[in-house]
Amino acid sequence: MSRPIPTEEAVRSALATVIDPELRRPITELGMLDTVSIRDRAVHIRVLLTIAGCPLRDTIMQDADAAVSAVDGVDRVEVELGVMDQQQRDALKDQLKGEGGRRGIPFNDPGSLTRVYAVASGKGGVGKSSVTVNLAVAMAAQGLRVGIVDADVYGFSVPALMGITQQPTRVDELILPPVAHGVKVISIGMFVEGNQPISWRGPMLHRALEQFLTEVYFGDLDVLFLDLPPGTGDIAISVAQLLPSSELLVVTTPQSAAADVAERAGAMAAQTGQGVAGVIENMSWLELPDGGRLELFGAGGGAALADRLSATLGLDIPLLGSIPLDIALREGGDTGTPLVLGAGASRSRGELLAIASALTRRPRGLEGLRLNVSPR
Repeated sequence: MSRPIPTEEAVRSALATVIDPELRRPITELGMLDTVSIRDRAVHIRVLLTIAGCPLRDTIMQDADAAVSAVDGVDRVEVELGVMDQQQRDALKDQLKGEGGRRGIPFNDPGSLTRVYAVASGKGGVGKSSVTVNLAVAMAAQGLRVGIVDADVYGFSVPALMGITQQPTRVDELILPPVAHGVKVISIGMFVEGNQPISWRGPMLHRALEQFLTEVYFGDLDVLFLDLPPGTGDIAISVAQLLPSSELLVVTTPQSAAADVAERAGAMAAQTGQGVAGVIENMSWLELPDGGRLELFGAGGGAALADRLSATLGLDIPLLGSIPLDIALREGGDTGTPLVLGAGASRSRGELLAIASALTRRPRGLEGLRLNVSPR
C-alpha cells in the first residue's frame, strides 16, 4: 500500500499543536506560521518570531520540526525562522490585550476568574517564598494556569527557586514572562545585573508592582500568586490598592514570637478590605530517624494565629496545613526544582500538595461577575 502524500491541511493541523513557550498558545493562533510549502514529501515551513533575539527560538524550531515530521508521508522537514514586522507585532498585541492595547490590571476586570493570593508573613526567614513556589508549581501540575509575581523587590528569590536564568522577552511595551515548571514568573531580579541590590523608596516600589501587573502578559490565569516582602510596608499596601480582591495567605513558624508578628500582617486585611484565605505553618517539626518529632521552633503557633485572626476579622480563618522541616525542600530550592515535583515519600511534599489541593477546591463566588447572557 502506497504512502499518502502529505497535505498542507495536515501540516497546519500538526503545527496547531506547537505551543509558543512564552505565550502558551498555539503558534497557528498567534500569526506565527507564515508559509507552508510541500514538494514531493519534503515540507518547508516559515515561522515568524516575535522579536529577532527570541530566547526560545531553538525550542520553537525543534517543536515545529517534531510536529511536522510526525505527519504521515513526510520524509524531510525544513524550518525557517523569520521575524514579525511592526504591523504583525501590533496585530499580535491587539489579539493578546485587545484592540489598541487594553490598559489597567486585567485581574480587576469584572469578568476575571483569576484567584489572586498574596503570600504574606510578619517577619523574614519563615519560608514564605519556598511555600509560594511549591504551591504554584503543584497547582500547575494539576492543570491550572498559574502565575507568580515576585513582589519582594528587596529580597527577590523566586527566579532562583524556580531555576530561571532567562530574561523576559519584550514585544515593544509588552513583557512576556519566562515560564518554568508550567508557571509564568516575573521578578525584578530578572532586570538587574548579577546580585545587585535594589535601593528604592515607596513610589518606585509601587510603580514597579503596577508595571508588573499592567505590562506583563500573563494571559488567562486560574491563579496568581504574589510573594510579598515580610511585614506591612509599602508593597503590602500597594497590593491592597492595586488588587483589592486579592486574598492573603499568612505564613508563620510554630514559634509564638513569629505568630505574634504574622498576626499583624493578617490583621491588615481588616483595614484594606482584603480576604484571608488561611494560615500556613512552616518548619513545624523535624522528623527524626526513629519516627519521633523534634519541635525546633515550638508548637501550636499556626493554630493560635488562625484562631486570633478569626476573632479579629470575625471570620473562620483556617489553618491550611503544617509543613515539617525537610532537607529535600531546601535542596529543591537550591537547584531550582521545587519539592512538589519530586517522587517518593515526603511529609513536607504531601502537606504542600494537600494545601494546594485545598486552595484549588475553594469555591469562587459569582457576586459581581458579569455573565454574557441576554434574553431571547
